[in-house]
Amino acid sequence: MKTLLTSATLIATTLSTPLFAKEADIQSLVNAAKQEGHIYSVGMPGSWANWKDTWNDLGKIYGLKHQDTDMSSAQEIAKFSAEKKNATADIGDIGFTFARVAVKKGVTQAYKPTTWDSIPDWAKDKEGHWALAYTGTISFISNNQLVKNPPTSWSDLLEGTYKVSVGDVGVAAQANNAVLAAAFANGGDESNLKPAIKFFAELAKQGRLSYTDPGLANLEKGEVEVAILWDFNALNYRDKLGHNESGQARFSVNIPQDGSVISGYTTIINKFAKNPNSAKLAREYIFSDQGQINLAEGYARPIRNDVILPKAIQDKLIPSDQYTNVHPVSDFKAWEKSARKLPRQWQENVLINQQ
Repeated sequence: MKTLLTSATLIATTLSTPLFAKEADIQSLVNAAKQEGHIYSVGMPGSWANWKDTWNDLGKIYGLKHQDTDMSSAQEIAKFSAEKKNATADIGDIGFTFARVAVKKGVTQAYKPTTWDSIPDWAKDKEGHWALAYTGTISFISNNQLVKNPPTSWSDLLEGTYKVSVGDVGVAAQANNAVLAAAFANGGDESNLKPAIKFFAELAKQGRLSYTDPGLANLEKGEVEVAILWDFNALNYRDKLGHNESGQARFSVNIPQDGSVISGYTTIINKFAKNPNSAKLAREYIFSDQGQINLAEGYARPIRNDVILPKAIQDKLIPSDQYTNVHPVSDFKAWEKSARKLPRQWQENVLINQQ
């Protein structure tokens, strides 16, 4: 049975650590949130990253009633900006690359949870406007019935005989990050995607670059041999697709050992939130031990490395030692510039070589 973080436990673990801004007493935050009694989120549906357990916990412990409207990162920021003081949302979950956009647009308010020091510096805003709660790393998912030796590196991928699905490069963030991961592995970086373009151009010349959508349905039908996906998507698909008649997993998931990219998602608290204390308390809980465990239950890798996950959840995830050669995006301006040029580069250097 899951052990919930009670108000008393939360208070005991936080009084020794100063909260951000004027929240000197966690009990005051709890009381204020209970007075509000509601929290409205966007882009945080129960089915994504197991948000449902966190919303259920906040309801059981603090009596917060919750409602979500699912939307993309860009839509969330636009909503906060358009509604302003007529806000209908208190908190949202957006992709890492959108975090600075939200701050620049002036739609966020800062709050540092009491576990702030255990969040890596690269994954948080110095002022507390955003912090990644969970990460995604580019991985390979392989159909074990079609691929004899599942790839564990980009060099394996290049030397294989199977087709590789990469998704919609130039449009989808997952596919764009697959290109960036290949760049990191082959001597490039956010400002230099040429090694990755060369890599995928070679795959195309070999006739091995597939444009089949690497979604669950096509994986299940056997139309995808190897696909490049975020690890939390790949693991989710792997477990949903189960085992064959002999009891072996139908799919395997690996992080490329010669280099990958790690990114993630961050909550943003609406500057104009009608329930700001509930939003802050939600962020507090999301970064608590149990909040991080809830995310891991949904295959999202928690940002805090000091959280001990139950063995059943650990067994669902990829071993930590596969993540020793993953790179966060450190130069956002360079990556944004490269991403804008990527559709044309892909068209002119990769698609033209497709056999």
